[in-house]
Amino acid sequence: MNDCRICVAVTGASGSPYTLRLIEVLLAADQNVDLIFSRAALLVMATETELQLPGKPQGQARALHHHFQVDAQRLRVFGRDDWMSPWASGSGQPGTLVICPCSTGTLSAIAVGASDNLIERAADVALKEGRKLILVPRESPYSEIHLSNMLTLKRMGATILPASPGFYHQPQSVQDLIDFVVARILNQLNIPQSLMPLWGVTYPPGEISGD
Repeated sequence: MNDCRICVAVTGASGSPYTLRLIEVLLAADQNVDLIFSRAALLVMATETELQLPGKPQGQARALHHHFQVDAQRLRVFGRDDWMSPWASGSGQPGTLVICPCSTGTLSAIAVGASDNLIERAADVALKEGRKLILVPRESPYSEIHLSNMLTLKRMGATILPASPGFYHQPQSVQDLIDFVVARILNQLNIPQSLMPLWGVTYPPGEISGD
């Protein structure tokens, strides 16, 4: 099992199925996972999935331990105002932060260094410490403000990975589209995955003739 933890922060953008699938495959890959939920994330998750989480992190942890059938060491939950969390300081927990999905409001706050809650602070720590930060925005269309914030964060070292599924794997279900995005996240984390074949290994499925 990997001793280095991965923190998945969840904000109020649409995309809860991406979050749950990402957590599921990370745990299946023997990764230790920490979670942080924004207030809006809990509302969106209850709207988009059958999983309704309590408002308190302790209750969220119990519900998720049951949902994923893991213990408290494998999966931890921190409150958005938990400033004693190891993710709140550069001298705390080393590891990767994935914000999935990442709302444009959170994107903006990180770009200006607001650090008004643990999600924003954890992102600020990742940037200043030169650690891996993956942002999965889910918005359409993007405004100039959104694009400018993405460019700012990319220049700071963050990975911008929009929840934009491809179709060259010939998806047959919504789950296939979800797995496409989750597979791209796993690739960025250098975690082996079998959700989607690598291009050039299985794709393209046949030779293309003609000019």
